[in-house]
Amino acid sequence: MKKGTTKILSAAVCTVLALAALTGCGNSGGIRNLMDGVTTEPNQAGPGNFGQLPQDAGDSAAPGNDLPPGGTISLPSADAVTCTDFAVRLFQECTRSQGDGNILVSPLSVINALAMTANGARGETLKQMEELFGADLDSLCSYLHNYNKCLPTDQKYKLHSANSIWIRDDRSFTVQPDFLQTNAEWFNADVYMAPFDGSTLRDINKWVSENTDEMIPKILDEIPAATVMYLINALAFDAEWQSVYYDHQVREDVFTREDGTTQDTEMMYSTEYTYLQDTQAQGFVKYYHDAKYAFAALLPDEGVSLAEYTASLTGERLHELLSNPEKTAVDTAIPKFEAEYSTLLNDVLENLGMTDAFDPDAADLSGLGTSPGGNLFISRVIHKTYISVNEKGTKAGAATVVEVRCKSEMVADEKIKTVYLDQPFVYMIIDCEENLPIFIGTVADLEQ
Repeated sequence: MKKGTTKILSAAVCTVLALAALTGCGNSGGIRNLMDGVTTEPNQAGPGNFGQLPQDAGDSAAPGNDLPPGGTISLPSADAVTCTDFAVRLFQECTRSQGDGNILVSPLSVINALAMTANGARGETLKQMEELFGADLDSLCSYLHNYNKCLPTDQKYKLHSANSIWIRDDRSFTVQPDFLQTNAEWFNADVYMAPFDGSTLRDINKWVSENTDEMIPKILDEIPAATVMYLINALAFDAEWQSVYYDHQVREDVFTREDGTTQDTEMMYSTEYTYLQDTQAQGFVKYYHDAKYAFAALLPDEGVSLAEYTASLTGERLHELLSNPEKTAVDTAIPKFEAEYSTLLNDVLENLGMTDAFDPDAADLSGLGTSPGGNLFISRVIHKTYISVNEKGTKAGAATVVEVRCKSEMVADEKIKTVYLDQPFVYMIIDCEENLPIFIGTVADLEQ
């Protein structure tokens, strides 16, 4: 980090059980940490403490989760099904807004960044965000906290998630202490005070690059003058196949686009034993080492377009499909491919009902902080992804940035099945224990 950037809070939170009390563990890096020597355990008084922490992962009175005066909201608790439903809705809206072409989003990255932001939302703004998540904020934070702390890792596979909050070093911008404390506890978010100049731009891009294993080398091109905060999630996935492909399993073949045109490619052939059958598609699961994670693909049936199939998906149906595969032999072929994807999620999230947070007048982010420059609102939600699939395995990275500005300067058949991914298809990287899509995308063209 540059000299002008100060790390003001870092907490590594250790979870024993889903509903255990939370305990923060101090963490310092190569820059000055103003929290050195200050415990982040609940109810600890003393200089530098950012207020009380949530007492329990399931405590409905956790900071930030209030409702509109006189309002009520009835939403389910977050679990793998609700998070899969969020993943499908986000994916569908991206495909609708993008049109033809390849899509790749990481719902896990997006929901982490938005949930951190929601801890500063109030009133109708919070209500809309909770409805977007499909779960109340407390249970979502608890689910993500425990999920992020229990990511399986081995020499041959890993999923790494990191969160950070960057605050403009300006005395006129006041950050709510409880907001920082809550996100340190729930999301292990490092908090940095920075001048928001060229050095901060380089520091943020460097942080994202390091936490995505350099797969996302740059997330921001500029820092607008009215920006007061960035909330960032970064993911890095790297896994070797349980059964790698040997030279004789990789052959030249042809991929056919939906318009009938073709392109030469290298296809990787194997027999797998986990078959997926949907009403309009068939597919398979190919596991990574230890079967903690897997690559899942769904090929729409003849006569069903990629757009029609993706539009038909629901989170409940996808979760049911991934949870109940058919154990039978299936001959498969996967094209070697590498893809990058970048999108601004503003319109996508607004179309999904999260409108107030982007409205300079209607947004209520008062739980995040205050600025004499005007009301705080979300100006941009930037999402970038990368994936590479080859004989050895898969590498994938994702980063999501929520930019907050102040208003003033805003601008089962035993017969051998066959599924060859030689035409447009949907694919996912899934957590096999939760059956949760970590990445979900489409391949419509291998040359995009």
